[in-house]
Amino acid sequence: MTSLASTIAPRDPNVVMRLARLGSFHQSRLSFMRQLLRRMAREDWRFETRAFEIDSAGVGHAVYTAHGPERAYSLIAFAHDLPPEKRSDRVIATEWDATFTLFDGIPTKADIDRLRDNVPRQEAGRISDRELSLSRANRSVRLWNHVIDALSEGHQPDQALVDTVGYLMRTTAVYGSGKFGAADREYTRHRPECAGPFQIEMLSVYLTRAFVMDLVEHMARARAPRTAVPLDPALRRRFGIGNSTGLGMAPFLINHPRLLNAWIAAREEALARVRSLPMAGTAEVHAFRTLVQRARIHAQSWTSEHPLQVEKLAALRADMDALGTYLDDADLHSGQPWNRLWVWAEAHLSMEGQEQLASLMLEPHGEIVDALSICMAAEEHTAWPIDGTMPISDLRAILEDVYDWALRIDWTDPTPCARVWYVSEAKLEPRLGERFQEPVEAYEQPLGPGRDAARLHSALRDTTEQTTAAFLLQRPEFRHIARRAQMAARLPYAEIRDNTLDARMLPIDMLRLKLSFFGACQFDPRSDRWLRINMYQHAPFPHELDSVTADDWTLPPLCMAAE
Repeated sequence: MTSLASTIAPRDPNVVMRLARLGSFHQSRLSFMRQLLRRMAREDWRFETRAFEIDSAGVGHAVYTAHGPERAYSLIAFAHDLPPEKRSDRVIATEWDATFTLFDGIPTKADIDRLRDNVPRQEAGRISDRELSLSRANRSVRLWNHVIDALSEGHQPDQALVDTVGYLMRTTAVYGSGKFGAADREYTRHRPECAGPFQIEMLSVYLTRAFVMDLVEHMARARAPRTAVPLDPALRRRFGIGNSTGLGMAPFLINHPRLLNAWIAAREEALARVRSLPMAGTAEVHAFRTLVQRARIHAQSWTSEHPLQVEKLAALRADMDALGTYLDDADLHSGQPWNRLWVWAEAHLSMEGQEQLASLMLEPHGEIVDALSICMAAEEHTAWPIDGTMPISDLRAILEDVYDWALRIDWTDPTPCARVWYVSEAKLEPRLGERFQEPVEAYEQPLGPGRDAARLHSALRDTTEQTTAAFLLQRPEFRHIARRAQMAARLPYAEIRDNTLDARMLPIDMLRLKLSFFGACQFDPRSDRWLRINMYQHAPFPHELDSVTADDWTLPPLCMAAE
């Protein structure tokens, strides 16, 4: 193991926890997809297709089973022939091209019959505690039809079109943790393979990708059994699974401060460890330089039409060019080289480029980074009691430290409090309303910690009580923010240090933050409130995990540069 000189501290949360920076995060070695694939390769998981009963129209069901060291998990997929007019990525949709559940174990025929009556209905159906997730997906119609046409005619699809779209289906929801009758996380969290965040959901998506690729090849063979060919393996890996994600994901980060702290703290500790290395070996330097070239390819191939993302992509491409030029003459072997590189980046790269560099710097150092993945779970079902003995002066000091940014805001101005988070009655999904234009304030959710902290700070100026308990007995409406402040005092990355109610706030920053920890790429905002991503693009398929490197797939291969 490389020796450490622990001289570099993790970054200040006042720098890291601003929405503009959080909305510039990229996937890394600690992302949840990569944790899953490393585990499955290390533990030699076995995969089988137990059923594939799908007709020539693409209707039927399939069962894909992953066998771990102690347990098996089965993706049960239902494929449908959906009329184009019914295809929608919106949460109000009621039909989809495919629907899925991840089953705990191996399903019987009775299980499949039961689930056939419920899984295609999604929210309108009900599943049991034998099921761990519920999801659905729609085809990317243009690419789907093109791939079937090409394969059935005996040739490969157009590579440029494949790279432009990047996926044949995109999920519009992957539900877990007790929704619609599925098993709660409490049921699985003690299992090693489920202990990390979102491992069940990541497994569901991984098996979904395998099913989608098998399905498109099956439909090409069904159309022209004599001429159809399978996808070339290298081209096949260029397909990921798309995802459309909206506002429903954003409040999760505010509602789970302990978990957010665990994710960010692990990443920041990893970066600090790498920056503290006194030197770098030849292999690590070569790997890093290669990764920078691949990141430049990624930046060039990443497209979006949203003005905000177009601007960020222009900055990222310029940053990758500047980084490449800097590396031409840089000494990366001695004198704390990674820290010198980071200091240069802070002065010369945009936040987008800095956070891409942070991910790249972790890549060659799995031996000091990967073990941090065990720190990324946080069981928030355990209570975090309010310390009622805390003197009011100490509580006030916490507010002035953690929420100083909020105390500087003029909360009488309409702009900082223009937004209202509420839950829709129809779909029980988070929504964002306009406080002064819509009658939604009565339904407001407590998702503006900055405003609440400022109100608490103001109330503390007028109290004569000496302890937190005595004050809260008189003012119980402040219990939630007092508890949150005490938590944030001990968990430095638990709180987003920006105003989540501001008219200028971009919810897509929160979406990207969470999705980067999933391991998503190709963030493509469609507004300030929803975006599309790609998951598992370039990843080995289940049958390839023992022959293709399971942890070197998140950036395009160098061969794409020539293309």
